[in-house]
Amino acid sequence: MKKIKVIIVDDERLSREELKRALLVYKDFVLIGEAENADDAKDLIEANKPDLILLDIQMPEKSGFDLLESLDYLPAVLFTTAFNQYAVKAFEVNALDYLMKPIREERFTQAIEKIRNTINLKSCSNNSLTSNRKIFIKDGEKRFFVQLDEIYLIESLENYTRLYFQEKKAFQRRSLRQWEEMLDENIFFRINRTEIVNINYIQEVKKTVGGGLEVKLKTGELLKVSNRQSVKFKNSNEI
Repeated sequence: MKKIKVIIVDDERLSREELKRALLVYKDFVLIGEAENADDAKDLIEANKPDLILLDIQMPEKSGFDLLESLDYLPAVLFTTAFNQYAVKAFEVNALDYLMKPIREERFTQAIEKIRNTINLKSCSNNSLTSNRKIFIKDGEKRFFVQLDEIYLIESLENYTRLYFQEKKAFQRRSLRQWEEMLDENIFFRINRTEIVNINYIQEVKKTVGGGLEVKLKTGELLKVSNRQSVKFKNSNEI
């Protein structure tokens, strides 16, 4: 049986104790740490790479959403919240579950079973490339869980970037260089100073006057590849 590593993040000690007691029933869920604020949680998560975090939404200074936005490594997330369930459903986040406080035993069981099935299914898959990871994106009042390989274009806007995915756009507080360092270079290619594309979305490559390249994406965008990156692209793709 796969052991599922868990970290609890909640500013209320009693809430953390309640969750710890609830987890004791499930022997394959192993608590490896807890934090009472977003900053401590970030350090704990990045250092220990848990499979699951039980995360409160409302915390002092930084919310659970702020924490998720700051993470490069994103485990499965089970929200624990006092929010009205209709408000939670309004957040545009996929593959997400939540528990309303006070937590009911039967609801906790349902959530744990869902998380267990999801994590075990992923661990059995041979397709575990970095591009299959999900990231959390907060853009104003909109929230998204996005699989990296669904992102087809990243555009630089000074210290911010705009992500294109699933016919949507969202701003992210990451520079293009940070994305370049984070992403799988076999799938994401920086075509010029301001844009990174997912090569799986390239429909056509055209040569331009002067020996450069243009790429047309399946989504319709026609983008220019810089001269320097054109050489690199040709060499890596035997063009």
